[in-house]
Amino acid sequence: MYYVVFVNTLYFSILALSFRNIWTIFRRSHYSKYNTLSGSELVPSVSLLVPAYNEELTIIENVNCLMTLNYPTYEVIVVNDGSSDATLNILLKEYRLKPVPNTKIRGKIACQKIRGIYHNPEFPDLYVIDKENGGKADSLNAGINLSHYPLISSIDADSLLEKDALIRMARMYMENPEETVAIGGDVRIANGCKIENGAVQDVSLPRKIWPMFQSIEYLKAFLGGRIGWSHMNGLIIVSGAFGMFRKDAVIAVGGYRDGYPGEDMNIIIKLHRYMLENKLKYRIAFCPEAVCWTQAPDSYRILSSQRKRWGRGNLKNMIENRGMLFNPKYKVMGMVTMPYNVLFEALNPYFRITGLLALAGYVLLDMTQWPILVLFGLLNFVSGYLLSVGALVLEEIAFKRYNKLSDLVKMLVYSALKFVGYHQLGVLWRLQGHVQFMQNNNSWGTMTRQSWSEDEKKTSEAA
Repeated sequence: MYYVVFVNTLYFSILALSFRNIWTIFRRSHYSKYNTLSGSELVPSVSLLVPAYNEELTIIENVNCLMTLNYPTYEVIVVNDGSSDATLNILLKEYRLKPVPNTKIRGKIACQKIRGIYHNPEFPDLYVIDKENGGKADSLNAGINLSHYPLISSIDADSLLEKDALIRMARMYMENPEETVAIGGDVRIANGCKIENGAVQDVSLPRKIWPMFQSIEYLKAFLGGRIGWSHMNGLIIVSGAFGMFRKDAVIAVGGYRDGYPGEDMNIIIKLHRYMLENKLKYRIAFCPEAVCWTQAPDSYRILSSQRKRWGRGNLKNMIENRGMLFNPKYKVMGMVTMPYNVLFEALNPYFRITGLLALAGYVLLDMTQWPILVLFGLLNFVSGYLLSVGALVLEEIAFKRYNKLSDLVKMLVYSALKFVGYHQLGVLWRLQGHVQFMQNNNSWGTMTRQSWSEDEKKTSEAA
């Protein structure tokens, strides 16, 4: 009972912070003259890093999208992480790329062996690195080593950026470049949207049940959560699907941590630690106007694999950084963010399972009555539902990307339905992820890719 009351109090406090900042975000989103920056020489140059493993179905659409962003100076570096499909060959053929000397690699962050670098002067801002398989973190490190610009941005190969996403993020960076070390973008589910020429032409909700539940989750997590955490400078993760970083800061902490899932959380924790231990002013921000559209798993098998991986990564990061827990030296991260993540994310399955078993035991032993148990369940449902509705209200205030009334009704219905089965599955998947962690399972799992323009699918195993 105390756990539920405390966690919901914290959830609503974070949501309140999001509402406190939403009007500033609304004005910035609708009235900022960010478009004037798209041709300005004052905008810092960015290297877009795209790790790719068996992405033959989506890679060309992704690269075409990235090469047509509204941004003055940037480069796209695709890192082929030892794909076993035709990812590399498709890139070489599409852009007529030729080998160039490996001497272009200037950085010294450790990564797997580089097999080749490809470039075509006709596409001066596109590079492709072919390397031995080492995982996503290793691919990002290889991209950093080749990158030429002071800012880097990580982009998933199955994601599409809105044309103004990067310039909106750069505008936030330019407000305080001395202190800003990382900025996260808003990630939304592209399943169900109409995609043409590497861009979302018509926003619509997914037609399948699993991506639909994830759409509700993402809205709650990004709008209802990360806006508030960013206000406190307590963000613990910048999504690996889309984030911007100051390259010198990433290099200072040794680059991305290789060897296990959860590299996006790990790099943010390392940045917090480095800046706080060296007593440097900094901020890690969230820019909800900068939107990245990504493909969500649309089957039980793929979704469960993804969530187990997230559970493993979260637990490993918490264990390795346990010294920050309740340590005033780490300020908001040590006193609020890390305790929250341990108690209400990593340990959440154990509190929920033991709590439910205890309540059932009380009823069976006649220590309480069934109506009390039902009332407790209803209070849990109402509080969770209000949090989801709060995120929808934030969406309607500031962004209104879902213009159809039917979409709004559908989101309200699914916000309720996710508590009947889906929510419980999330607890189970996280628990199974912890078991896999104890078994030293560091695999990426099975993922499915679907062509943006066709109903073609492919399943791949990531190392």
